[in-house]
Amino acid sequence: MTRTDWDERYDRAEYLFGEEPSDFLRRHAEIVKERSSALAVADGEGRNGVWLAEQGLAVHSIDASAIGLGKAQALAKSRGVSITTEVVDLAEYDWPDEHFDIVVGIFIQFAGPALRDAIFAGMIKALRPGGTLLLHGYRPEQLAFGTGGPRTEENLYTEALLEKAFQTLTITSLLSYDAEIAEGTGHHGMSALIDLVATKPLELARA
Repeated sequence: MTRTDWDERYDRAEYLFGEEPSDFLRRHAEIVKERSSALAVADGEGRNGVWLAEQGLAVHSIDASAIGLGKAQALAKSRGVSITTEVVDLAEYDWPDEHFDIVVGIFIQFAGPALRDAIFAGMIKALRPGGTLLLHGYRPEQLAFGTGGPRTEENLYTEALLEKAFQTLTITSLLSYDAEIAEGTGHHGMSALIDLVATKPLELARA
């Protein structure tokens, strides 16, 4: 999808994916609260980035849609927190080097294999040694449910794919499961999900 496509999807009064964070993120609140800074990748209308800010983190939310991030700022204001937002094209984004304690990607499956590989590499680069990556998405079985996400199988995650992509990290949890979710009109119903929690080893620090 193009930046224009996302602007059109977000150009509505309601929040496409709701105003509450993903259940996955809530389940890892204890990890989040131990950290001080977070990068929210493809954060859209900000439901996850705003929640991270509510946990006391300094949050940098990036997305291709200026309209989405405008709604993210409005949501943050309504919750009494602040976030930094940046409109970026992830195909050209200059990922910061070892800058964030937490890097979060929630349903960022708009990207085909080549761009996805670049995004995953960028997320690893942006994470400080000792920091944690939190990734949540759909498995190929989601195509049968049809309750959200891409309609292209190559954009979906398997455990093998994530193990390979994040082999330089220490994977502490990799879980595949089906669950009912209700996240606005964009994600609603029984879904085929996959969660990854991984830590960047201290020895990956720059020499």
